[in-house]
Amino acid sequence: MSQPKRALVIGAGFGGLALAIRLQAAGVQTTLLEKRDKPGGRAYVYEDQGFVFDAGPTVITDPSALEELFTLAGKRMADYVEMLPVAPFYRLCWEDGSHFDYANDQDALDRQIHARNPADVAGYRRFLAYSQAVFEEGYIKLGAVPFLSFRDMAQAGPQLARLQAWRSVYAMVSKFIEDEQLRQAFSFHSLLVGGNPFATSAIYTLIHALERQWGVWFPRGGTGALIRGLVRLFEDLGGKLELNAEVARIEVEAGLVSGVRLADGRSFATDALASNADVVHTYGALLGHHPRGASEAKSLVRKRFSNSLFVIYFGVDRQYDLQHHTVCFGPRYQGLIEDIFKRDSLADDFSLYLHAPCVTDPALAPPGCGSHYVLAPVPHLGNAPLDWAVQGPRYRDRILAYLEQRYMPGLRDAIVTSRIFTPTDFRDDLNAHHGSAFSLEPILTQSAWFRPHNRDNTLGNLYLVGAGTHPGAGVPGVVGSAKATAGLMLEDLA
Repeated sequence: MSQPKRALVIGAGFGGLALAIRLQAAGVQTTLLEKRDKPGGRAYVYEDQGFVFDAGPTVITDPSALEELFTLAGKRMADYVEMLPVAPFYRLCWEDGSHFDYANDQDALDRQIHARNPADVAGYRRFLAYSQAVFEEGYIKLGAVPFLSFRDMAQAGPQLARLQAWRSVYAMVSKFIEDEQLRQAFSFHSLLVGGNPFATSAIYTLIHALERQWGVWFPRGGTGALIRGLVRLFEDLGGKLELNAEVARIEVEAGLVSGVRLADGRSFATDALASNADVVHTYGALLGHHPRGASEAKSLVRKRFSNSLFVIYFGVDRQYDLQHHTVCFGPRYQGLIEDIFKRDSLADDFSLYLHAPCVTDPALAPPGCGSHYVLAPVPHLGNAPLDWAVQGPRYRDRILAYLEQRYMPGLRDAIVTSRIFTPTDFRDDLNAHHGSAFSLEPILTQSAWFRPHNRDNTLGNLYLVGAGTHPGAGVPGVVGSAKATAGLMLEDLA
């Protein structure tokens, strides 16, 4: 009787977890190795004085992709985690005091658009139709298909050309929408996956249709509760999660990966290895001793990387009148975004995303209190090698003063607990190259076949999953990458 196949997955972020579940559900004995003391990767959880803070992704947009993981394992997602609808999806606010509630309600959207610019009501309908066409082509058809050869890209080429994929998100939105604030409202989404709206392919307008299709959701107990549900599913299937298990080296024998060695000296043998770690870290640090790792790392570091983020997690002793998700646009849009992606220093102004999860789930803070985080997109360390130990506290104080002035009166007196997470932390805690929050920048020439492949071209049993491979960042993207990578692994292991 032949031995059951074994797989190792490095990193228990959304991508690594989703991949490990797919492998384990298909009968491949899978071990998940996580460097930190908790699973989740960017979806880590901090707890302090009764406040629960989700570290990372808090906008869940395609629950069907998550549901599929439970279904293929013969389970019900509802038995593991409860998903709560968020409405409106976002409140978008500008410094002139106006706001726009972006919701899955066509009449409400039409009314708000009409109040700003009547001509944009019909323009928005045309933009939505375009976004839906891109969603069908780019997400439904290609989102979980691995692009391993240029032929795959060439076959998708005519459709991508028809959808004008070479245009930027902002340029495409502007074709349909005249009002500048509405252009911002319908183009900022690419920032959620590390893309500059003025440079990222118009393919990323599909995020708009994706939200309109399935809504925006939030797990009861926070994103961490969803991670815990996925871990429980994986373990219920017989999978093994090792925490505090930092991989130091990927071992190669006779042209194939044979296993890994951990920083604590332990070794794990395997038939197939997938890495959910940062792609530059995977090739440069873990595989840099091998010619393939060294050459791929050398090529990757020449690519363009997404922005980083500066995040403040804070608990307050009162409740504010906020929506669950608020986008606070600063005085500049295009100029600020150019500064974030190209400048070697911090801009004087900022745009913010403010998360107030207690609006949906009050249990994430003590009674009468609120858990929050606010993030500002900032340049990565390769563009702006700032000393965040010095800059971080100053930037925190500026952002909190701004929130107090415009959105949260008395904020600084209300804070019970707070902490910051900077580009340096993205680099050191998450091994992210340049402290990039989303891996490679999602421009057209770094997407699909042009992105690091789901299976390595040289080492036949080395695979990638997560933001650095196809299709890219964001929860739907990395869960889609797990589907693409699992298909290849199961085929190869059969």
